[in-house]
Amino acid sequence: MKTLLILFVLMSLDKLLRTGHCQETRDQILSITPKTQEQVDILKNVSTQYETALWQPVASQYIKEETQVHLFVPANSSETVKDLLQTHAITHEVLLANANELIEMQTRNDTTDPRSGATFYERYHSLEDIYHWINRTQQDNPSTVKMILIGSSSEKRPLYVLKLSRNNRPDKKAMWIDCGIHAREWISPAFCLWFVHYSLSFYRQNQDITDILDNMDVYILPVMNPDGYKYTWTTNRMWRKNRSVSRSSGCIGVDLNRNFDANWCTEGASDDPCTEIYCGAFPESEPESQHVADFLRSHKDTVQLYLSIHSYSQMLLFPYSCKLEEAENHRDLLEMVQEAAQKIRRFYRNNYQYGAGAKTIYLAPGGSDDWAYNLGIKYSFTFELQDRGRYGFLLPPSHISRACNEALTAVKTIALKVIEKTRAPTGPPQTL
Repeated sequence: MKTLLILFVLMSLDKLLRTGHCQETRDQILSITPKTQEQVDILKNVSTQYETALWQPVASQYIKEETQVHLFVPANSSETVKDLLQTHAITHEVLLANANELIEMQTRNDTTDPRSGATFYERYHSLEDIYHWINRTQQDNPSTVKMILIGSSSEKRPLYVLKLSRNNRPDKKAMWIDCGIHAREWISPAFCLWFVHYSLSFYRQNQDITDILDNMDVYILPVMNPDGYKYTWTTNRMWRKNRSVSRSSGCIGVDLNRNFDANWCTEGASDDPCTEIYCGAFPESEPESQHVADFLRSHKDTVQLYLSIHSYSQMLLFPYSCKLEEAENHRDLLEMVQEAAQKIRRFYRNNYQYGAGAKTIYLAPGGSDDWAYNLGIKYSFTFELQDRGRYGFLLPPSHISRACNEALTAVKTIALKVIEKTRAPTGPPQTL
């Protein structure tokens, strides 16, 4: 009888495990839609008081009725958060039930050698791997690639820019691309690596990239926020800001894309060091933003196109984000992103929203694209890459190729338009 009882208990336990009633709780991504102002207030409280991370929107102040919210909920908060949502009848669904597995998949890496084949560019890479890649790329292409140290980060990590140059034409113009301003947006540095590889591999094979490199030098900053990026690999995958320490509060980090001098720290940014959109103590208070600004100031006569690569939400944005007024060349900028979005839709069957930042998303002062525009770089853009929230910041490595090809299509489309619009007019020869 005792043996039968033990057997029954073991069978029951086995059934319990197989039916999922004793499954381990994992980190999850929830999609939540508040319907009333009361639910909005509860959700704001959940996103700030519990151990969660807002993915969309970036800060609780942007949460509003009938608008989807994406919230990262770690395992230790999952039950509490879900109970609270159910108690207040707040509509929600699990977007990702296995965030841990996706993070594991993203950090799995077989090789650090870029010469190991194209699959190198279809994986995410640690900061150390990227530094190794920068050095290797320059060594393998000494006549085309120059490595420029523009400064160092808050924690004294180097900020390396790669300059791609195919000729020494007089009065040659340039474009700038920065990636990884926000630490958790891993597809962004992946694109910078992809773009360099593509430019070096397909020059003289693809007409568009050949025309671009014949007419423009390209400056690429693969990781603008190395401290934050490193932290996402070692400690907290959801980290967004840099890693400087606030003297006033002890909270860590400044949002580098709120730290530039473009309507700095007005509506859409925060002066609270503990928020995700903290603007810093003053414009360019952070070494990362200061070094980028210094470099662009010293090259403002040659740099005609500025591109900042972000994720996620699939958008092609241009100034202004810091105010609702239209940019002086709004029509030109709109035509460029419209054509780029149409090409992405035609080639990849994927939709990208486009328009001025403030009107397309929300006010976001202190952004690098607005600052670059005000500096005189009149073709200034921010790209938000894949996806729209299915995976969000945890875009699987299998999606890198498609995401980068979509962004590459937009870069080529816009760069060729800029070359066309800024080319010196050639009229009939003058007669004396």
